[in-house]
Amino acid sequence: MAAYMKRIRDRLSPSYWKRFLFDPGSALPILILLFIAEVAVNVAVIIKIKYTEIDWVAYMQEVEGVINGTYDYLQLKGDTGPLVYPAGFVYVFLGLYYATEHGINIRLGQYFFAALYLLTIVIVFHIYRKTKMVPPYVFFFMCCTSYRIHSIYVLRLFNDPVSMVFLYIAIAFFLHGHWSWGCLFYSLGVSIKMNLLLFAPGLLFLLLVTQGTLGTVKHLIICALPQVLLGLPFLLENPAGYIVRSFDLSRQFFYKWTVNWRLLPEDMFLNRTFQISLLICHIAVLLLFCCFRWRKLFPEIQFSLWMGKTKNLPKPIQILLPLFTANFIGMCFSRSLHYQFYVWYFHSLHLLLWSTTLPVVLRLLLLGLVELSWNTYPSTVVSSSILHVCHALLLGALWCSPLFSRQTSGVTATTTQAKKMK
Repeated sequence: MAAYMKRIRDRLSPSYWKRFLFDPGSALPILILLFIAEVAVNVAVIIKIKYTEIDWVAYMQEVEGVINGTYDYLQLKGDTGPLVYPAGFVYVFLGLYYATEHGINIRLGQYFFAALYLLTIVIVFHIYRKTKMVPPYVFFFMCCTSYRIHSIYVLRLFNDPVSMVFLYIAIAFFLHGHWSWGCLFYSLGVSIKMNLLLFAPGLLFLLLVTQGTLGTVKHLIICALPQVLLGLPFLLENPAGYIVRSFDLSRQFFYKWTVNWRLLPEDMFLNRTFQISLLICHIAVLLLFCCFRWRKLFPEIQFSLWMGKTKNLPKPIQILLPLFTANFIGMCFSRSLHYQFYVWYFHSLHLLLWSTTLPVVLRLLLLGLVELSWNTYPSTVVSSSILHVCHALLLGALWCSPLFSRQTSGVTATTTQAKKMK
């Protein structure tokens, strides 16, 4: 009886309930509640808020060309211009074309994207739970404060969320040591939209340290095969046209849609010298992080031309930091960010911020300012400037993160960071 009363008293104490908000190891109840809330929110958004047409009709027109027998990528186009996505995009939206009565039943398409959103957050929740670094209350900011993210999924029906769910599935496989399956799903994501190539430098680094040189070659072949097989009908028709259109890194973006470079005049935004300078900065910062930060996550590895692999499965944070920082660096130096690109890094921002020693108030402030910048339409000099300042602060904080310390192992670093979060 005394033991029973003690349990009752413990559960009535503030400290018992406090851990569900602040203890990263006790996040499951909050995550379940948030998932239930997200189901209701997504349904309410679909029913109450008017759908806005941007790219859906163009997607349907592009895949209709394939249905009609056109396999030359140079001939496939929609109202917004030519088809510029790899073959995986065609197959996914062919399925949606037929499922939505030739693209007419948009409401059904919205429910598909709502389900995609829910699947994404379940996988993201799983990834975050593996790290045990981010306190549960932070997930409220991930789920409840972003109008833009919900809009991208269920009110705009962009292809970006489709590629990102494959990315997070791949990361989940990586965290469990299934590198071949992870590379397969990563490649499938790239086949839908090539923004996932921003994660490629981090993935290459991880393959080298976990699989060794020979293992890396094998896994790169796994990454390449889906691209060839999915693109085969188009490669057989016009290989040059397919490669040029679906992996065109040189195409120009419209100034009116830019989120990050509104602070520049349009002629500077379109200037090739400026764009090449951004690419050089991108590569330089990636190399700096690879040589002086990512390597310190694996102090036991001897880096050489012929590398051996780690004996044990890396800690989750050792896998996530190279992937998420590589993508974030790409976002920082992107020659243009459009509103749907927010999903490229939104769900990773929370882990990146909680990998730093910034004060919690400043981390939350940065999340809020980033959200404000992405919700300002059209973008302004102020909103673009705020976004760059936030990116710069986070990038600098990541560079100084104690997780990138040779004296700090993956386990110790995670424990230290968790204590600082409380």
